[in-house]
Amino acid sequence: MSTPLLRNDKRLINRWAMYDWSNSVYSLTIATAVFPIYYTNVTNAINHGVVSFMGREYMNEALYSYALSFSFLVVALISPLLAPIADYKSAKLGFMKFFCYTGAVSCIALYWFTGENVCFGIFFFVLASVGFAGSIVYYNAFLKEIVDEHDQDRVSAKGFSLGYIGSVILLIINLAMVQKPEWFGLRDAGQAARLTFVSVGIWWAGFAQIPFSALSRFKYDVPAKSSNHQKITMSFMLGGYNELRKVWNELKSFPSLRNYLFAFFFYNSAVQTVMYLASIFGSKVIFANDPDGTSKLIICVLIIQLVAVAGATLFSRLSKRMGNVKSLSVAIFIWLGICLFAYVLKTEFQFYAVAFLVGMVMGGIQSISRSTYSKLLPQTKDTASFFSFYDATEKVATIFGTLVFGLVTELTGDMRNSVLFLLVFFLIGFYLLRKVRNEPSLRPTVSQA
Repeated sequence: MSTPLLRNDKRLINRWAMYDWSNSVYSLTIATAVFPIYYTNVTNAINHGVVSFMGREYMNEALYSYALSFSFLVVALISPLLAPIADYKSAKLGFMKFFCYTGAVSCIALYWFTGENVCFGIFFFVLASVGFAGSIVYYNAFLKEIVDEHDQDRVSAKGFSLGYIGSVILLIINLAMVQKPEWFGLRDAGQAARLTFVSVGIWWAGFAQIPFSALSRFKYDVPAKSSNHQKITMSFMLGGYNELRKVWNELKSFPSLRNYLFAFFFYNSAVQTVMYLASIFGSKVIFANDPDGTSKLIICVLIIQLVAVAGATLFSRLSKRMGNVKSLSVAIFIWLGICLFAYVLKTEFQFYAVAFLVGMVMGGIQSISRSTYSKLLPQTKDTASFFSFYDATEKVATIFGTLVFGLVTELTGDMRNSVLFLLVFFLIGFYLLRKVRNEPSLRPTVSQA
């Protein structure tokens, strides 16, 4: 019989963090780099990029944007249902495995997406996104169980670091497969791209066995009255929605926090849209007729990933000198320039320059946004509910941004016009951010229900 692993055990912590290593390859290869480019290439070859989906014709990039919106809508709707179950001991690991395997198998299934079977490809793309987001809920929920509170930031950062390293390693291998398919005994770059989806699924499910094995041996030490002994009733299941409604009502008492969340909604809707659709934009606008376009776009994604690390550090230092709100304003101002530059860019070199700028501000604006929200929170023990609301705001912002991007692209026939709408979102966010008082030490106290 396996030896039980206890709270704060280094072996348990290190193996738990390996789930970031296993699932982050989805974010980079499927959501950001290879799949969006492959999707554009294979659907461009059919009827000049006009695809049929569920009885209606779409521009391929518009349909992709709608698929992203729908996947985040599903995640936003089910997340409040999943969160309460994450506190239920006997269900947590089982649900984490279910979503993990759903996502991994969906990635592997994308191997059979050829461009002609658009419904098949969109279905498994959405399912992979849901599997990824669902498993993260339970993975994060284990953090408070396996390590004491004072050490949770360090352990969380360890997971993010492993995820970054693992995803970059696999993307470099995938890039080699696409650039030199003959090295791997493959027919062409198209077959290589499809095999990268298989590699993501195998990597994800395979390395997930490390945390799954450790967590199955984890000996829970919970109070007798903990939620692990509750019955899963309808009111218990709807608890997540009730928490979100409670936070929404409480925001009326905290104007700075409310204004910040509205600002965050608008500028983050643009940031998330750029993150998810930059590869589609590049493949459609800049590298449409370049036979090496796929490889060049993957290299761009790698540049963004590497530069983002330095950018996050830079903005962290900037926030210490200027304060959070001013540093966020600087980041949004740079994003405004990026949107204008992207609207007029014409050359490959200009696209690389935009990719560099995106990397510099992408990591910074995400890290500073979360820390700013944390500093503006009222003095309350109910931080979990407030952060659940923050996560929900982020998901809804992504739905809004990608949906508008797809609609404008479809109505005008040009993705560049959608970029102008993102500029408007940044302007609204910049204006609302000016209404936020950057005085986190003056947090009010919220009464507990």
